[in-house]
Amino acid sequence: MMTAPKADPATGSNNHKAHGGAKSHHGARDTASDVARRTAAAIETNPLAILVGGAAIGALAGALVPRSAKERELLAPLGQRLGDTARQALAAAREAGKEELGNAGLTPDAARERGRSLLDGVGKALASAGSAAAHSTRASDKGNAGA
Repeated sequence: MMTAPKADPATGSNNHKAHGGAKSHHGARDTASDVARRTAAAIETNPLAILVGGAAIGALAGALVPRSAKERELLAPLGQRLGDTARQALAAAREAGKEELGNAGLTPDAARERGRSLLDGVGKALASAGSAAAHSTRASDKGNAGA
């Protein structure tokens, strides 16, 4: 005697395949919920990294999508202004840096003079070392000749 399969209390169905589908649905929902929780935790922990990653993805998407003539027409002046502003900021930073180096006595002329001074010192040290070596060799030769 065969008995009919019992109905699944969760779905009310006698179909075991439907029951497996319900488990799959619950598993997918749990996984999506877990991913959402982990993403929210990552954003709270390191929002700057998420911002940089989002900007990188946006830049990549923007590079892959072709620009329309209207976009070029509207964005060209903005790009020109941004480029000009960046060049001005770079020039101002360069000048400020040169001024600070000059105040510290690190001008190109001072650097050249320090280089010359260093080379002169190295040259004198080499000459002294050579003289000492020659003197030592002569003294050693005299000592050996008298033995």
